[in-house]
Amino acid sequence: MKAIRLFPNNMNINFLRHRVLGFVMSSIIILGTFGLLVSKGLNFGIDFTGGMMIEVQVEPAPDLTIMREDLNALNLGDIAIQEFGSPNDVLIRVPEQTGGKDAQKAAEQAVREILNGMEDSNVEYRRVEFVGPQVGDELISAGLYAVIFSILGIMAYVSLRFEWQFGAAAIVALLHDVFAILGFFALTQKQFDLATVAAILTVAGYSINDTVVIFDRIRENVRKFKKMPLVDLANKSLNETLSRTILTSVTTLLALAALWFFGGEVIRGFVDALIVGVVIGTYSTMFVAVPSVVKLGVKRTSE
Repeated sequence: MKAIRLFPNNMNINFLRHRVLGFVMSSIIILGTFGLLVSKGLNFGIDFTGGMMIEVQVEPAPDLTIMREDLNALNLGDIAIQEFGSPNDVLIRVPEQTGGKDAQKAAEQAVREILNGMEDSNVEYRRVEFVGPQVGDELISAGLYAVIFSILGIMAYVSLRFEWQFGAAAIVALLHDVFAILGFFALTQKQFDLATVAAILTVAGYSINDTVVIFDRIRENVRKFKKMPLVDLANKSLNETLSRTILTSVTTLLALAALWFFGGEVIRGFVDALIVGVVIGTYSTMFVAVPSVVKLGVKRTSE
């Protein structure tokens, strides 16, 4: 059975001709991310900030304005209320209360009394989660270490398998992908929690897999076409792996689209990060990783 190819074998798209535009776009993404992180920051979830999260289903759909006024009258801090997938599903986030577990339990009881006291409403409690501030700080550190060590491990692997230039180019592309995801969450103010960190690590693995395939083809072509200029050789390698790259990305995005539509609001942030990461990862492989290798140069032998 023949392998599926989207493009003919003699495809000759000049990807490297647009490498300057690619670097400009990537610079805008990275600088924009820094600007958004400074100006808006990330909307950290309960995992990181500490506090209480209550998810309820209310029949009929409640008036969020009235609910917000009633809950804020409790003086428990800046309580966030939002629809969670449908008008009937409501997510309530209560800040960490001073006084430890007793104060948190009292706050939960006060919130329940307000919700249960709503006229002509049937309230069903889906989940109640509590995270202390110390745990939140530990989770932030653990998530940061996980991202850093995974990137260092990937760099070591690529450098050992190829040359240091490939490892450096892979890290540039990975950092680009991570910053792009952070920029997306800072721009949209979607909740950033442990699931998002897991999505970032997943994207790192996906992106480096795609990058390694193209790097491997570049290495093969370096041995095969010893006189070919590196720019032409990189273009040839990208064209030869283009069908595989597009098919992999499209099939992954189809699976993620199914999760986005049918997986529910609970994993929506995780899926959003993966979708953005797959798109950005595919772009960075072709317009960041490979051009970086060309810029750094590859050792050519005369054997």
